[in-house]
Amino acid sequence: MSPKNKIISLFSGAGGMDIGFKQQGFETAVFVERDSSCCDTLRKNCASIPVIENDICAVSTKEILKTAKLSVCEPALVIGGPPCQSFSLAGERKGLDDPRGRLLWEFARIVKESLPVAFVLENVRGMANWEKGRALKYILDLLRQPIKYRNKSFSYDVEYSILNSAEFGVAQYRERIFIVGNRIEKKFNFPPPTHGKISNQTNFDFTDQKPFETVWGAIGSLPKADEPSETAKLVSRTIKDRIKNHGY
Repeated sequence: MSPKNKIISLFSGAGGMDIGFKQQGFETAVFVERDSSCCDTLRKNCASIPVIENDICAVSTKEILKTAKLSVCEPALVIGGPPCQSFSLAGERKGLDDPRGRLLWEFARIVKESLPVAFVLENVRGMANWEKGRALKYILDLLRQPIKYRNKSFSYDVEYSILNSAEFGVAQYRERIFIVGNRIEKKFNFPPPTHGKISNQTNFDFTDQKPFETVWGAIGSLPKADEPSETAKLVSRTIKDRIKNHGY
């Protein structure tokens, strides 16, 4: 596959975001992830794709490009969802004052140094309203700053929107902010919702939307689940305290 379809994947986790892009014809050229369990999963499921297992703050863009076998300006996309606990309602809401919140800077650093055609950054809705939008304004301003490379100037047109997965056929009400930018002067339009609450009060429905998916509709046909293991039960009993103590 040519470089024009290659992705640099940051904060890769278990590779869920990459699956969506793969379904649209893209190919991940490198994963960057620090969690060893996630890295084991990536190596198991995507054996042909190199994994950089390290804290992103200690990884240079040069190393990422070399591992991906790409040059500056060649990546089609840089994608990723930096840890969101610092902006999440479930966390302590420290935002940019939390080292995890400052990982937004690392995402921007790699975008500005690798110069992909476009980028997609995902985070929790709370990022948009933290300190009246300070975090959002900061990252938008940072990503929009002109970049000089080899006597040329590059700049990204950046848009953002808060999308709810329930409005796109997922059986879960889950809002996330998506920040999308490109350096080829293309206006990006976020997709309109495909699902919504369909009224039963009228026979005249002027919407093309489908009704919200239900949990039963999504998993009702699956076979009955096995009884959770004793380890799983033990872990489940720690969740409440973990959220209280660590924010996630």
